[in-house]
Amino acid sequence: MNIGFIGLGQMGTGMAINLQKAGHALTVYNRTRAKSEALAAHGATAAASVSEASRGEAVITMLADDHAVEAAVLGKGGIVDSLAPGALHISCSTISVALSEKLTSAHAKAGQHFVAAPVFGRPEAAASAKLFVVAAGDSAALALAKPLLDAIGQRTFIVSDTPRLANLVKLSGNFLIASVIEALGEAMALVGKGGVDQHQYLEILTSTLFNAPVYKTYGGLIAGGKFEPAGFAAPLGQKDIRLALAAAETLQVPMPLASLLRDRFLTLLAHGGEKLDWSAIGQLAAKDAGLVRT
Repeated sequence: MNIGFIGLGQMGTGMAINLQKAGHALTVYNRTRAKSEALAAHGATAAASVSEASRGEAVITMLADDHAVEAAVLGKGGIVDSLAPGALHISCSTISVALSEKLTSAHAKAGQHFVAAPVFGRPEAAASAKLFVVAAGDSAALALAKPLLDAIGQRTFIVSDTPRLANLVKLSGNFLIASVIEALGEAMALVGKGGVDQHQYLEILTSTLFNAPVYKTYGGLIAGGKFEPAGFAAPLGQKDIRLALAAAETLQVPMPLASLLRDRFLTLLAHGGEKLDWSAIGQLAAKDAGLVRT
């Protein structure tokens, strides 16, 4: 397929490369042109604008937040203005449920297909096409999207014909990951202050009841204090918890743990953690306990 890809951050770059490897003709756009040119050196076409990247059979967006997505899709000369009727937009960004509804309506009015397809996985998973994709949209849109989603991930979960529900699932998943990070940080602070080696403790956890990637990945980062370079920056984690709470308020679902996590992220950011990985909230318990890393 002739497709556009907008947003070449740590995640988007790996995804775009895998689409190229799968044989799709790629036109890429990023606000920092050097990132587009890096892919152009490997056969992609570097676009000068969102509009130029939105003239194929499909366009994929992988952008940081609601503001960036709304500007790219609904702004003047954006995707809705530029995409042909019957063409497809796949939004892989983690965005609010409210914005997903807005995009669905705008594309429908323009006669375009829309699929919400946020992904689970860190940059290394994006680079190796091992993402897990959560997708929602009507059957025709999902059929068009399938070969593209297959190229970026190891498995696609179709959750609904209503796009916003894919975004709800993604936000709930990120809430759970952040909850694990916070719980790991508290548990490691407890055993660490008691004199237990945290790496040994993590081995016990992940060799028994907690043998899951989320515990291995984030437990390792917390035990090692390895929060730079950020695979997923702390401000993005704070944003996702805020969006989860917004969805919860709309649906009248109390989420006291999410409220705690919001405050933990705000604490991290208030103390200069903007460039740290979001797993750095796991070190806050150690600081609260008076532990000092060597």
